[in-house]
This record gives sequence, C-alpha cells and structure tokens, in this order.
Amino acid sequence: MAAEGYAGQLIGVVTLLGAAVVAVPLFKRIGLGSVLGYLAAGLAIGPFGLALVSDPQSILHLAELGVVMFLFIIGLEMKPSHLWSLRKQIFGLGSLQVVVCGILLTLVGVVGYNAPWPVAFVAAMGFVLTSTAIVMQVLAERGDVNAPRGQRMVSILLLEDMLIVPLLALVAFLAPADAAHAAADPLWQRLGVAALALGALVGAGLWLLNPLFRILAKAGAREVMTAAALLVVLGAALLMELGGLSMAMGAFVAGVLLSESSFRHQLEADIEPFRGLLLGLFFLAVGMSLNLSVVRDNWINIATGVVALMAVKALCIYAVARFAGSSKADATDRAVLMAQGGEFAFVLYSAALAQNVISENINAVMTAIVVLSMVLTPLVVVLHKRFARAEAPSLDGVDTPHDLHGNVLIIGFGRVGQIASQAPLARGARLSVIDLDTEVIQTAARYLNFKVYYGDGARPEVLHAAGAHHADVIIVCVDKPEAATRIAENVRSQCPNARLVVRAFDREHALALVKMDVDTVVRETFDAALRMGHEAVRAMGASDIEAQEITDDVRRRDAERFALEIAGKPFAGRALVLGNIDHIEPPPPKDKPAEPPPNPA
Repeated sequence: MAAEGYAGQLIGVVTLLGAAVVAVPLFKRIGLGSVLGYLAAGLAIGPFGLALVSDPQSILHLAELGVVMFLFIIGLEMKPSHLWSLRKQIFGLGSLQVVVCGILLTLVGVVGYNAPWPVAFVAAMGFVLTSTAIVMQVLAERGDVNAPRGQRMVSILLLEDMLIVPLLALVAFLAPADAAHAAADPLWQRLGVAALALGALVGAGLWLLNPLFRILAKAGAREVMTAAALLVVLGAALLMELGGLSMAMGAFVAGVLLSESSFRHQLEADIEPFRGLLLGLFFLAVGMSLNLSVVRDNWINIATGVVALMAVKALCIYAVARFAGSSKADATDRAVLMAQGGEFAFVLYSAALAQNVISENINAVMTAIVVLSMVLTPLVVVLHKRFARAEAPSLDGVDTPHDLHGNVLIIGFGRVGQIASQAPLARGARLSVIDLDTEVIQTAARYLNFKVYYGDGARPEVLHAAGAHHADVIIVCVDKPEAATRIAENVRSQCPNARLVVRAFDREHALALVKMDVDTVVRETFDAALRMGHEAVRAMGASDIEAQEITDDVRRRDAERFALEIAGKPFAGRALVLGNIDHIEPPPPKDKPAEPPPNPA
C-alpha cells in the first residue's frame, strides 16, 4: 500500500514536470510567454481538464513558496538606503492607487450587481491586491525590475502586501455579531503581534544572520550554505505568517537585511533554482484551480465581472499613474500589467467566508474571477506589446535608443563611463551611450553636454537598438559585476566582431570575463592603486625613473600571477606577491578548507 502511495505521488510529480516541459517552451516559441504556458498546462492537467491531478489547492499552498523566494531575491537587490528612497512611491503612489481602485471597484459591486456594500467592499479589495507573482515574473522576463517603471510597480506591490493585515482586521469588523464574537483576537492584539514578529525578524537580520553565514562559510560545506539560505527564507516567511503578516513580506524583509552582506550573491545563487521551480508550480496550480463548473453555472456574472473589474482597475491605475507624472507609455504599461486580482485575494475571501461576510457562492464566483484575470493578464500583455510596438515610449522625458550608429558604444555612464568617453572622443569617435539611471541621463544632458539614452545593455533588443552591431568598440562601464557579465555574454553572442572592453569589479570578476573571451578587462581599482604606490615610492625619496621601474615591476608581477590564475591554478602565483612576512605558509591540507581571502583588486 505504501509503495502504491509513493508511486501515485511520483506520478503526480512527473505529470506536473511533464506538463511544464511541454507547454512552456511551446508557448514561448509562439510568443505568448512562460506564464501563460504554465497556466494553460495547469488547466489541461487539472481536475477540470484531463483530471491527471486532483488536488490543486494543496499544490497551490506549497507553490506559494515560489512567490516567497521571488520576493527574497528582490529584497537582496534592494539595499535599505534604496528602499528608503522609494518610501514616497510605496506609501504615496501605492496608497493612492489602492484607495482609488478600492472605492471604484466597490461601486461596481454595489451599483452593477446590487451587492450589499460590505460584500462589495471585500470583493473589491481582494481584486485590488495585484498578483505579485505574475507582475514580478513579467518584469523579470523583460529585465525591467530595476528600471524606473519596474521600481514603481514593485513599490505598489509592497504596499499591497502590507495591506493584508488591516484588511483581515476589517473583515472581522464587518462580520455579523456572532461571527465577530467568535473571531480570535482583537485588532490591537493582532497589530501588536505583527509588530513583534517584524521586530524579531529585523533583529535577527541585523545581529544573527551575517555571523551565521560567516561560520558556515568557514566550515566549507556548500550544501549546508544552501540549507541555511532556505532556512532564512522559510523561517522569515513562517515568522511573518505567525505574526499575521504575509509570508512574501517576511522574505522580502529578510532579503533587504542581507542586501549589503558579502554573502548576497551566494544566497541568490542558492535560492534561484528553487524560486524558478516553485514559481512555475504556482502558475500551474492557479491554472488547475479554475473551477470550470462554477464558471459554467455563473458564466454571465463571471464574464461580466472579469471584464468590468479589470477594465475599471486598469482605468484607475492609468489615471493615478498620469496624475503622479508618469508618461502615457508607462501608465498604459502599468495598467495592462497590474489590472488583475492576485493570490492574496484567496486569503481575504477565505477569511470573509469563515466569518460569514460573504457566502460560499460569492466566494466561488470571485475566486473564479480572480483566477481568470490572472490567466488573461499574460495574454493581454502579449497583445499590448504587439500592438504598441510602434510606440516610442518616453521615460520621464528620457529617450530610449533607436537605430543608433556610433562606432563606439558605452554602456553605463557613471564616473567611470564619463572618463572613459574622453579618449575616444578626442580621437574623433562617434559615440552612442546608454544607461539605466534616469538621473544620470538627465545630469549628463544638463551639465556635461552628453546625449545618453535609457536602456539595459543586458537585453539583446536594446543592444541592437543602441547600434551594437555597428560599433567597432563596446565599452562596458556598469558598476555591478553580475550586470557586466550578462552584458558581456550578450555582446559576445550578438556582436562577435566588436572589440569588447569591460570594467571588472575585482580580480575574480576579471578572471571570469577573460574566460568569456572579453578583449580587454580593466580592474576598476588596479591602475589607481598602482598610481598611489608610485607616489608613495616617490615620497620615500625615489627618483621618477626609479619609481617608474618599480611600478613597472609590480605590474609585470601581477600580469604573471594573473596568467597563472587564468590557467586554472588559484593562488598559484602568490609567490609573486611581495608580503610583509619573511616566508609563505604552506597551503592547508585538503581536508581542512582554507579561510577565503578578501576580494583582491
């Protein structure tokens, strides 16, 4: 019997994986995107399709961890200072969108469907809570998570995630007297527990997590580091869940607290495979959850509800975006992408049903409306992209590149890119420049007399629009090593004839870039440090000739050491490094891992 049970579970896992493997590449091939592929695959194998999987709700609860892990990775990219800079967007723009959409969607329920206002309010607020999973997945596929338009959407999603606690409290307030009496805790107690849970998470992040990862790194067990990464994500999610907040919010806070840690990149690499798999499973479960019998029995209310709620929400989002100063293209993009209901609606509707605020039929109908809106969103996004392709969107007065023809392309125009531009210009180069920071772009135009276009060099279509295929030389000056690596990979595959000069963060990054056949790698601190040493030698009394000879010798030693490391022998050239001890300690035995050295320049 036990063997049969295991076989049944294994068949379910194989079915889920098989459906994803078949549907997602097919839908991406025909231009409909991976999200729609997952949703269609879930609908096909679910209880209302081929019935190969019979319990989508249990899968949905497990797969919500994909959303949790996605928010953790987003948090790792947001340092506290950056998050603080978004406070006006989170609490200003986010609150305005929620209030306006909530009022108008409640009116749709009261006027259009004659629903009592408490029922209409709960139904409307569930639909106001946008699907974090769908929006973040689409933004990630487009490479827009860190773009200004993406950051605004992330800010609004964060505000909506924080709303789940006050909304659940309002449901308890709207409940009939007997149900309200049966509700467990008063509002002040819920808020207190939530504050304590959040405080405990922040305290752990500030004082426990970094020492923990430092100890594990010294132990040298890679699988334990992976286990610790999962422990942090799931532990933070569980703590917030016990405190009455959303699991996704807990994971996001944990990510932000670790965003300045030296282990950030390792954590991201460990979590990413689980995030991708579970997020795909989440979309499969959403597709399986679409109850076709409920749709059949209430198809008029559901069809009109999907159209009315999505249309009104999209109009509200567009109006709020334009009021807040966004361009027409940005406002339309946000309205199209955020017009659906989200996964937190299921939580809100379940709580409202348990406290008799809404009936079972309304719960089933609204759940079907939310699921259908989530299913339709990727299709609407594809249609919008197809019909809006000819549009030349403007990002807050900043232009995007289109058919540029410079013979030198600079990607990243911060302090390094600005200095690097001078020599090519002095030799008569025709320069094309792109950057992702709108403030840098506007400052370059206002004070430096430079035309810089908004664009992400990690995206092949942006490289093409910026004229990379025409350029003789492409200079990558971005300050994030992972972004520089992605750009170099794209340039090498898209523009094999261009000479590629890349800014490297440190020695390890430089080694990785050289192995990708980058033509010239420039370590961002190396030449400045050599110059400092040169001046120090002169200050000791050396002549200019002697100081230059010493500097040249140091450069030669480093080049020899670098060549040995390229050959795949880490630290093989350490005898070439001049040290302030008399001898070099022998390497530790193989069963005792060495403590990792600090990042070299």
